[in-house]
Amino acid sequence: MSSVPAVPATAVPPPATGAWREGDAPGRRRWHQWSRPLELEGGGVLPGVRLAFETWGRLAPDRSNAVLVLHALTGDSHVAGAAGPGHPTAGWWDALVGPGRALDTDRWFVVAPNVLGGCQGSTGPASAGPGGRPWGGSFPRLTQRDQVRAEAGLADALGIGRWALVIGGSMGGMRALEWAVGEPRRVAALLLLACPAAASADQIAWATVQVHAIRADPHWRGGDYHDAGPGRGPTAGLGVARRIAHITYRSAGELQARFGHRAQEGEQPWLGGRYGVESYLDHQAAKLVRRFDAASYVALAEAMNTHDIGRGRGGTRAALGRVEARTVVAGVDSDRLYPPAQQAELAEGIASADGVRIIRSPYGHDGFLLETDQVAALVRELLDGQSG
Repeated sequence: MSSVPAVPATAVPPPATGAWREGDAPGRRRWHQWSRPLELEGGGVLPGVRLAFETWGRLAPDRSNAVLVLHALTGDSHVAGAAGPGHPTAGWWDALVGPGRALDTDRWFVVAPNVLGGCQGSTGPASAGPGGRPWGGSFPRLTQRDQVRAEAGLADALGIGRWALVIGGSMGGMRALEWAVGEPRRVAALLLLACPAAASADQIAWATVQVHAIRADPHWRGGDYHDAGPGRGPTAGLGVARRIAHITYRSAGELQARFGHRAQEGEQPWLGGRYGVESYLDHQAAKLVRRFDAASYVALAEAMNTHDIGRGRGGTRAALGRVEARTVVAGVDSDRLYPPAQQAELAEGIASADGVRIIRSPYGHDGFLLETDQVAALVRELLDGQSG
């Protein structure tokens, strides 16, 4: 693989990992520690499982007002709130959570965990393994079902037997669907955004290329790099993976409208400079490598590739027939990574879903994160009339 710098050469070298580590500021995080090892779908167990999570609002005495929000691939538990110590970025769905917003924290108790295998406080490759050193390359392979089982343990610890709403988009939508199929009596309402019943060959291919980019980085070292110094982690590979992913997250029309064939200001591509779209992708890569972990990216991408709601359940149709929740399924009209036809399959298979809703957006797959007014309307539709 050719060397592609994740940040400009004049910048301060990024740390080997952008993961949250013990000793870092906790921010708003709380933790749930499993009391027993987690049995994994693929065999074996994961000892010492811990999930980081954040909450907003107050749990009602009858525990009927709890909402579970599940993040996408490079998200975390910080759904709402400002950036600050322990939180390198502001809340990724801040416009949805808070007093008077769609997830009104005067009514609803909102819970957002960092996914198992993630890097912002939950057990993952950057966290300490049984010997005290980072798991690194020995971290076991996970599936979406393993991750939901860990989240169910968190719900048990919080005393939540049934969620008023489970909501997620992209990878978060995959887990939300697993919740509704695997734990149907624990989900009263369900909002699925820009996600499929099973990962397609195209989606697996895109994810696999990104994983290969990370593993081809000479600083990957089999995943055992977490204690290396600044500039000595696989940040170049992670940056390439982010560039690839971000192209699939946005639409061709948006990229053309924003950048076209124009050169980056002050640069000449025909003399070694960059086009505007190149600079944009460089910027996205530079941001990610300072807040994320390459091995977590690999673990989560591979877990997404395992997503198949019908595996071991008699196929997709039979699995979707197990959903008892009132359901809204929505896709983004310009999404080229998880196209609306995949959401139409979900809506057709879930009895309570009234067709597929379309989020209108020029932004592609990222529309489920950016078109918060349209998402808020869907949230309110599901929560209207519920107690809280």
